Amino acid sequence: MIRTRFNFAIVAALAVGLASCNSSVLDIDTRGQQPIPAKLAGEMSKKSMTASSPVLVRIFKQESEIEVWKRDKSGRFAHLKTWPLCRWSGKLGPKKKIGDRQAPEGFYQVAASQLNPQSQYYLSFNLGFPNRLEKAQGFTGEALMVHGACSSSGCYAMTDDGVAEVYAVVRDALKGGQGSFQVQAFPFRMTAKNMAEHRDDPNFAFWTDLKRGYDIFEATKREPRVSFCEGRYMFDREVDPAAPPADPMAACAPAATMDEPAVAMRTTAEQQAMEKLMASTPVTAHAYVDGGMHSSFRALLKRGGEKALAKRTSLKSVPVSRPEAALADPH
Repeated sequence: MIRTRFNFAIVAALAVGLASCNSSVLDIDTRGQQPIPAKLAGEMSKKSMTASSPVLVRIFKQESEIEVWKRDKSGRFAHLKTWPLCRWSGKLGPKKKIGDRQAPEGFYQVAASQLNPQSQYYLSFNLGFPNRLEKAQGFTGEALMVHGACSSSGCYAMTDDGVAEVYAVVRDALKGGQGSFQVQAFPFRMTAKNMAEHRDDPNFAFWTDLKRGYDIFEATKREPRVSFCEGRYMFDREVDPAAPPADPMAACAPAATMDEPAVAMRTTAEQQAMEKLMASTPVTAHAYVDGGMHSSFRALLKRGGEKALAKRTSLKSVPVSRPEAALADPH
């Protein structure tokens, strides 16, 4: 009886101690199990989507936005919702090494094992950087996440409320049988105009490769099949069955014909538009000090400092990273 009372006292004291922190034991145990908010679930229903239907995520640095798409009854992906990003770090361009503060750009697959319901940034999921292509190129880095709060050192931070919604949607899709979901991380929306404005950037060839995958999705609303060949992203290629599965340079068989007319039409139209714009659109000068922040959050930060932003972002334990740099976001 004495031992039982002693154990109960320890548990009670621990509960009181944790109650003064940002997360209680109850929060830690349940925050990853929060249901999809009713309003968002209603939007899914209106768009003929279910909680268990497959999901796809797109991230745009320049616009500081993250999109979630879900497959509807047509069998294609449809846009569900766009959330503002509170913070990303680095500049436009891919991540190459640990410590460069670059948020990744590329195509990634996220499985259930990469979801973290006990993240110090509320909730998170690991993008899986470096992927096979990035490993082959010698790129280094680890634990590159989409997470809560408004602090970034190579991650995409979208506030606790924002990540809670996204986390619930992708978690339920994985529970519904989707083995992993694709994340497409881009420097900007890969429009002909944006490409023309960035044509002198050293990363333009890399972005041209990313745009092929972007255009396939835009034209077909299906997930592009990603492979690698000669150090580049390749899409909708038939993988050589005789090639070693770990060889990122082996998927160079002839292109598949899936949705070829729609993709070809999109590709031709975009190339013609880009060539026309290159003749008249000035080159954009990059002025990122260290990453960016969505205009809605930047307005709060500019108007009232971190305290004003804290009212929207649960920043009690994780302050805004490099707020001066966030205010210098040229977009």
